[in-house]
Amino acid sequence: MPTVEPTQLTRLDDGALRIAWSNGEVRKYTVQELRSRCPCATCRQEAVASDAEMFPVLSVGGQEKLQIVRMTPMGNYAYAIEFSDGHNTGIYSLTLLVSLGEPDQ
Repeated sequence: MPTVEPTQLTRLDDGALRIAWSNGEVRKYTVQELRSRCPCATCRQEAVASDAEMFPVLSVGGQEKLQIVRMTPMGNYAYAIEFSDGHNTGIYSLTLLVSLGEPDQ
């Protein structure tokens, strides 16, 4: 199966992220979803320890104000995402990103 790669990344007015993929799919990602699904070891450990899907340190109100500050490509396989709350240790593989979000046109 060929690797699916992003062809366009767009930050939307509501702060969400839209990624167009090389397979023709377009997906929309909320900042809250990306932050709560952070794949870094600390966030994964916190999620398992609290048995929650959302990162437990952030209040719901704090999550609503989150923004993506920067996305940095990591080779040809992932993006490092820095959030406005200072968190920047998550490396989001392209495989993970394709599995997240909702279809968008």
